[in-house]
Amino acid sequence: MAHPEMQNPNDADLDSQEDAPESAPPDAEEAVETTAEDLPVENLMHGDGHAAIPEVPSLESDGSIEIDELTPADFEPDDLRERLRTMMLSRRLDEKMMTLLKQGKGHFHIGCAGHEAVQSALSRYSNPGEGPGHDWFCFYYRDLCMALSLGMTPKEALLAHLAKADDPNSGGRQMPEHFGLKHLNVMTTASSVGAQFNPGVGFGFAIQQRDEDSYVYVSCGDGATSQGDFHEALNWAARTQAPVLFLVQDNKYAISVPIEEQTAGGTPYKLAAGYEGLSRMRVDGTDFFASASAAQAAIQHIRDGNGPVCLVADVVRLLPHSSSDDHSKYRPPEELEADRKIDPIARLEAALIEEGMLSEEEAEAMQEEVHEEVDEAAEWAKQQDDPAPETATDHVFFEGDLDIDYNSEDDIDEDAEPMVMVDAINRTLKEEMARDESIIVYGEDVAGNKGGVFTATKELTAEFGKDRCFNSPLAEGSIIGTAVGYAASGFTPVVEIQFADYIWPAMQQLRNQVAPFRYRSNNAWSCPMVVRVPCGGYIHGGLCHSQNIESIFGHTPGLKVALPSTAADAKGLLATAIRSEDPVLFLEHKALYRAASARTPTPPEHYTLPFGEARVAREGSDMTIVTYGMMTQKSLNVAKELDQEGVDVEVIDLRTIMPLDSETILESVRKTNRALVVYEDHEFIGFGAEICAQIGDDAFEYLDAPIRRVAGEFTPIPFAHSLERAVLPSDESILEAARDLAAF
Repeated sequence: MAHPEMQNPNDADLDSQEDAPESAPPDAEEAVETTAEDLPVENLMHGDGHAAIPEVPSLESDGSIEIDELTPADFEPDDLRERLRTMMLSRRLDEKMMTLLKQGKGHFHIGCAGHEAVQSALSRYSNPGEGPGHDWFCFYYRDLCMALSLGMTPKEALLAHLAKADDPNSGGRQMPEHFGLKHLNVMTTASSVGAQFNPGVGFGFAIQQRDEDSYVYVSCGDGATSQGDFHEALNWAARTQAPVLFLVQDNKYAISVPIEEQTAGGTPYKLAAGYEGLSRMRVDGTDFFASASAAQAAIQHIRDGNGPVCLVADVVRLLPHSSSDDHSKYRPPEELEADRKIDPIARLEAALIEEGMLSEEEAEAMQEEVHEEVDEAAEWAKQQDDPAPETATDHVFFEGDLDIDYNSEDDIDEDAEPMVMVDAINRTLKEEMARDESIIVYGEDVAGNKGGVFTATKELTAEFGKDRCFNSPLAEGSIIGTAVGYAASGFTPVVEIQFADYIWPAMQQLRNQVAPFRYRSNNAWSCPMVVRVPCGGYIHGGLCHSQNIESIFGHTPGLKVALPSTAADAKGLLATAIRSEDPVLFLEHKALYRAASARTPTPPEHYTLPFGEARVAREGSDMTIVTYGMMTQKSLNVAKELDQEGVDVEVIDLRTIMPLDSETILESVRKTNRALVVYEDHEFIGFGAEICAQIGDDAFEYLDAPIRRVAGEFTPIPFAHSLERAVLPSDESILEAARDLAAF
């Protein structure tokens, strides 16, 4: 539907097509459609925004859901009055926060004004008779009224606005309106647009796994439906019939970009049409009763096991996008005025007065009472403590005790049957899945007889069932995103990204959702998971099957990173990773999977090793080589060669990148007085540069020679054997550097 200022003579046919009901599937019931009323309402509460609601159906569906159209007579008067009051409370909080900003109190606000009716309606059918904690909620930043309706208080909202220590969402760590209320099952919200979609589907999977009648509310604005995560989530939810409600609050603007410049067909309702198994509804989100009709039908449809629903609510944005925005730059005054005439609070208030459920005097008194409550809450919130500076680095990682009785290499029987690394990983997965039924394994190609492209997950489906080891769509962001919901609701997902080279579609989830999950919720939420990733070169994999990624993810606070070099270390570290309370990126070098150099005697069952403790792979006195992964064996080969030349080399195998065992490195360098750092990744800005910097900072006075590095060339990894050998570290290049260092 065209905006008034953008209409042209050729738009007439498009408008008529937009208003026409869509064709229902042949076996579907007739689509439901009524016409919205354009209520002339005066004396609205504060607000500015975009009008389109009178031009679209008040309630429409694809015919797959039976809808009872509700009227005021279907509700208890007290219930409706309380809902009106909560909507007023939400609006008044928006106004108060904007006022506080003008007074220099607070730094940011993003408003809910104009979205209140549909949120209030949906909250009415959530947590039925169960109280908080029955259903699950993945919000976006305009869900203030929903949060209040579920049980958040005005005081808590204002603590968040003022970034106080007792802000229940994040303890002042996040911007306001980034909700995260653990006691209400409101997942901690990330700023990244669309980051909530796939975690919401993961919560839905967890509900199905536990055979519960809960549902998941996943909310977004119309702009977020342009994100690929939206479509990935719809696809997977539809295929598995996950109990998820996708609420699109369509206010016709993504900041300043209007819907016709954003969305094919002019509405997300049409975008969702292609997913078989997904029911669709569209509603006038400024009309409480139409919204309640849609909410009741959609949520009941989901609770009855009939699969996910995409509900598109046409709403108005009665404030600029945020306190940092000026919508007068892109919205004409007549459009803003049109929005004010369909303010959802004014519409509900008028309806209750017309039905005799509320008098004008009672409405005015209610509004005054709300103003007083918010003003008092604001004065109280101003007096509360700010976060203590010394807590700024708290909760990046789990700070408790994992209660693991770790093993050591002495616990391995040297006469035990030899084991290669890929078999160590497979055996560990079996042992851990047998130990803990909450552990689930999934990813591309991991299930069934194939067991992954490297067979690391072979036999898991047969042994533990299709609900505990299964294939995912080929969508890495979805794999990590759904693992967030699984983990946050109590499962332990161990997921596989088939090659490190293809982890990048999941970068948003890993960097902006997974890693800071605990930190940004002030330790209220966590999402422990293991992300298994084959990495590295030397297999003729070419540009997109040879990458090393540890330096990038080692630079991600909240994410632990392991890169073992032997079968025994892989077994011990993977078991610990699975039992960890933090997300772990578990890197497995492909060239080591079946390499004789990585083979070790089989460790005992439930063998565990601590993170952050490097292994002294070879003791020596004349030089330290610090390395990890594939480079460990190459460094040991060099040490053996130099031993014949009278140079005694100590080799330190880091085993984990984060946490890094700096003390073992420094202790060795202080003993040998020479340091060579060897790693496979590009030398330029590789992880070895950090190791060199720490040695330079903390052991400089012990050095008898400059710190040296041997690493890969700053180039993609080529396919041809001769070219690959030219750009990756070799025994010869490490030996040459070590000889030069010994002779310095």
